[in-house]
Amino acid sequence: MAMKMMLSILASLFSFSFMGDDVDNSTVESLDVHRFMGKWYEIARFDHSFERGLTHTTAYYSLKNDGSIAVKNSGLKDGRQKTTVGKAKMTDTAGLLRVSFFGPFYSDYRVMMVSADYKYAIIGSKNSKYLWILSRTPGIPSADLEKIQSFITSRGYNLKDLIWVDHT
Repeated sequence: MAMKMMLSILASLFSFSFMGDDVDNSTVESLDVHRFMGKWYEIARFDHSFERGLTHTTAYYSLKNDGSIAVKNSGLKDGRQKTTVGKAKMTDTAGLLRVSFFGPFYSDYRVMMVSADYKYAIIGSKNSKYLWILSRTPGIPSADLEKIQSFITSRGYNLKDLIWVDHT
């Protein structure tokens, strides 16, 4: 009886962990990692604790000699600069990187869309909790923003969950 109850609880927890993840977070078919390097402005994101309250957020990616990627995220909180340094590594799947800010723990970094000119990108994760819109400039032209919003919606994400980052 105890084993049956334990299996029932485990099954419930397992199915609960996938609830709400009916988004399509598939990655781009190809990614030119060299073109992806450099500075990106965070235009919008889903709310999460590690960036809560940050404005003027940017990410800077640089390729290291060993093939890994140095990651430097920064922003302002209460008028003070906050910076987080991490690393990323490529995988065998195009557009799927694994990023770490906490030692040996890596998370999915899914490049779901990047414009042909590498001026904007949409980044997701392994589940629907994280989403970022990145741009090479602090703003995005409205025509491009409409394409981005349409793409996000078509993938099953809710636009109302986006926090628009202040870069003024």
